[in-house]
Amino acid sequence: MADFAAGRIELLVATTVIEVGVDVPNASLMIIEHAERFGLSQLHQLRGRVGRGADDSACILLYQKPLGETARARLKIVYETSDGFEIARQDLLLRGPGEYLGVRQSGAPLLRFADLERDVDLLEAARDLAPQLLREQPELARRHLERWLAGRSELMKV
Repeated sequence: MADFAAGRIELLVATTVIEVGVDVPNASLMIIEHAERFGLSQLHQLRGRVGRGADDSACILLYQKPLGETARARLKIVYETSDGFEIARQDLLLRGPGEYLGVRQSGAPLLRFADLERDVDLLEAARDLAPQLLREQPELARRHLERWLAGRSELMKV
């Protein structure tokens, strides 16, 4: 790694474990094998390792066919944008928000009636009104929280 950073060697072949340590501004080419196996944030982080210097750069994503729908969507997003906020938004749309209080990182959210993307105004209004409910109706707020957590209140102690 030190030899690559110092320019004594011009090619670094590594697994993604090394990615965090790669900070070589003159790195100008990255080839990611089996890109279909990576998540959007990983692809975005890897791609960000090149193009930090003055030279033109490229990141080539190699993938194996057949591509599933989700893998195709991820690769399309990375191809179309380098905006990290947009990539995060698209990732949320693809994977869903996951559980806020639980062990799963993706899948059906605990929100039964609201959609994080579609119901932003409703969710912001609920967030703004929550302190008033806690102040004026603490017992009602407690019962609502118990119902929402559905036996997962132990997670609040972590």
